[in-house]
Amino acid sequence: MPLMLYNTLTRRKEPFAPIGETVKLYTCGPTVYHYAHIGNLRTYLFEDILVRTLRYDGFSVRHVMNITDVGHLTSDADEGEDKMEKGAAREGKSVWDVARFYTDAFKDDIRRLNIGEPDIWCKATDHIPEQIAQIETLERRGLTYAIGDGVYFDTAKVDDYGKLARLDIEKLKAGARVEVASGKRNPADFALWKLSPTDGAKRQMEWDSPWGTGFPGWHIECSAMSMKYLGEHFDIHCGGIDHIPVHHTNEIAQAEGATGRKPWVNVWMHGEFLVIDKGKMAKSGDNFLTLQALVDKGYAPLVYRYLCLTAHYRQQLGFSWEAMESARSSYESLRNKIVDLKGKSGIGGERSEAKAHEDAFARAIDDDLSTPKALAALWDLLRDDAIAPAQRVALAQRFDEVLGLGIARFGEDEIPAQIAALAREREQARARKDWKRSDALRDEIRERGYLVEDRDGGGYAVRKA
Repeated sequence: MPLMLYNTLTRRKEPFAPIGETVKLYTCGPTVYHYAHIGNLRTYLFEDILVRTLRYDGFSVRHVMNITDVGHLTSDADEGEDKMEKGAAREGKSVWDVARFYTDAFKDDIRRLNIGEPDIWCKATDHIPEQIAQIETLERRGLTYAIGDGVYFDTAKVDDYGKLARLDIEKLKAGARVEVASGKRNPADFALWKLSPTDGAKRQMEWDSPWGTGFPGWHIECSAMSMKYLGEHFDIHCGGIDHIPVHHTNEIAQAEGATGRKPWVNVWMHGEFLVIDKGKMAKSGDNFLTLQALVDKGYAPLVYRYLCLTAHYRQQLGFSWEAMESARSSYESLRNKIVDLKGKSGIGGERSEAKAHEDAFARAIDDDLSTPKALAALWDLLRDDAIAPAQRVALAQRFDEVLGLGIARFGEDEIPAQIAALAREREQARARKDWKRSDALRDEIRERGYLVEDRDGGGYAVRKA
């Protein structure tokens, strides 16, 4: 069975065929003005399963992810503050310090969730020249216009604008999507370059450009950076489902506009929301939970990973503490089963019996990354006493190349999540040269029965006392 992926652009599952020898994949990364919440992290988990599945199926992958550290405004109407400037004002820090802190926090979160890093990280602020160059290309093609607050993309010049989201352009013209800013020709038009305000307010992030001092719009960064690292035509672009009607729609318009309407991305994939109390989890809401909040409640990060695997990435997943308890119970049962099998001996079954489980697992993940079916295939394997324990463990570890639950480490000395969190906090205190806090955390770790040891050249290790 070929790998089948649901393509948002066509609204159907299609057999995946890469353009070249290497699958070129771009995933929209975080806006680093605050911690990622667990709803954001669900999207990165789905994308990790995609990368792992591609590699499991034998594909070579070049994965690029951006870091949005400028240009993401608080309104889809290209109004309001830049989220980075807002975050800096909230915390009384420089924008650069805020971006660095939350970028590091995000990378720590994905490490704890066993999400593989992309092959290339690219920050928006490191690619201002590329973004300016793409805007200049759009300008030469007659797709832009300038008004008082910046340079905008003229969506009326694109016949198929909104094809990804299947937007009703007439309703947009009626103002259903966003309020029309003064001077905008069409409600859907979006900012490519925003001019710095002339009210005396000082921005920390701004650059000179052919249109005046300012900063790039949010959408242009992904088009410019993805095309720099993956070319003008690549295989897959991913993000959350909320990116479909605005961000990804606008990316397509400007990227294909810059290349003369050549096809840009073959497959678009989107993860559904994590919902709590029937509402989308959002950084601006009251239902904002971070990964650390789960750890503080005593849940290992991989328990949350397990919870996310129980639902298909295109289905909403309801979050509750009861659901986390169920996931923890299942995850601990999985660990106990693996540890039990590691301690047993036995004669292996027929190769055909093991292959039946391999085939079931492959069918599951190749059916648009069906992780619920993949988990079921894993449990069916572990319960099959016709197959030797060692064979079951080896095949489970093979399945875990996709699932990422850390099965190979089950039974080894594992550090509890809360101890690991204290060790990370101590390392951060040392980086700030807060020696008093660092020493207090070291003592607390010792009181709980563990030792943290600093390594020559940097880093640390934690072990039982």
